[in-house]
Amino acid sequence: MIVIGCDHGGFELKQELMNYLKSIGKEVLDCGTYDTQSVDYPDIAEKTCKEYLKGGYEFGILICGTGIGISMAANKIDGIRCALVSIEYSAEMTKRHNNANMLAFGGRVTGVELAISILKAYMNAEFEGGRHENRINKIHSLEK
Repeated sequence: MIVIGCDHGGFELKQELMNYLKSIGKEVLDCGTYDTQSVDYPDIAEKTCKEYLKGGYEFGILICGTGIGISMAANKIDGIRCALVSIEYSAEMTKRHNNANMLAFGGRVTGVELAISILKAYMNAEFEGGRHENRINKIHSLEK
């Protein structure tokens, strides 16, 4: 299962990504927002990340207008490694090297086809572990 959340600036892209994920057989939990009425992205990041941390999710997706604010908010939460991605290579590498558990997109700056392509690159990548695990542990130590 995948958890997803967005603010008003990411609502349309969220709908498209949920449709895509469901079309390939993925279950999706939608943490909002549920329309284009203005909401605060830190609230959505907190709700979505806390849901992810309950366990049972492959990863999470966060979307705001640019992806910047919602990813910054998400990365304040212990245990979250959220990567703002805009190309396929970044999505692949954030899984392979950083084992990111959240992806952030900019709904106003990333088209649907590109977002789906980025999502595919992330989902097809595998975490490499090894020296990268040591680096992730160092990231976690910064949270304390």
